[in-house]
Amino acid sequence: MSATSPAVGDRLVHKEFPPITRHRLALYCGASGDHNPIHVDIDFAKQAGFPDVFTHGMLVMGYLGQALTDAVAPSRIRSFSTRFAAITQLGARLTCEGMVTELIEQGGEMRAKIALTTKDQNGEVKLAGEAVIAV
Repeated sequence: MSATSPAVGDRLVHKEFPPITRHRLALYCGASGDHNPIHVDIDFAKQAGFPDVFTHGMLVMGYLGQALTDAVAPSRIRSFSTRFAAITQLGARLTCEGMVTELIEQGGEMRAKIALTTKDQNGEVKLAGEAVIAV
């Protein structure tokens, strides 16, 4: 962030990630302990009615958290919340963004509310959320 205070409408968060691969999903399974076969076993995914495996929602949330902490020092983050909007397919190229929606004072501290989104290369929202940061 700049040395000046942000204004409503400012984009504070922007980060693009490479396409999600099967290898990335396998690594995330090991790192997270989430070994649900829907994310790594194509036969299981097809039996469940999906055309292929798909990304862990928490991996997408992790990308958004990384984008936020790349833009804002973690010590300035007062809250971070998200909601899942859609399944993220294998091969998705995700972009995380955050725009200032409101400036508030709380407990004597100036803060900014940031609307957060993670979208794929087609512009489909995969994750939406909000962060509140000290400014």
